Amino acid sequence: MSARLDPSWLVLASWESSDRFRCVDIFSRPDGSFGFEEFRRDPEDMGAWTPVAYFSGATHATQADVERAAKRAVPWLADEHR
Repeated sequence: MSARLDPSWLVLASWESSDRFRCVDIFSRPDGSFGFEEFRRDPEDMGAWTPVAYFSGATHATQADVERAAKRAVPWLADEHR
């Protein structure tokens, strides 16, 4: 888990790109809100997931809302995870 994700947040889904170099984590927070973050994995980083955006600061009311927001914000995600 990236340092950008608070350890109290529960990852509900982790969607990888077909090339396995990108992923989006969908998570819930203890306050009942939801969020997401996009990551990349580069060989020079020995496969560690590195955040590539600052999406995790936004809050969404439902899991369906956050999934729609992630698909709007992350171009490859909309194509691969309809």
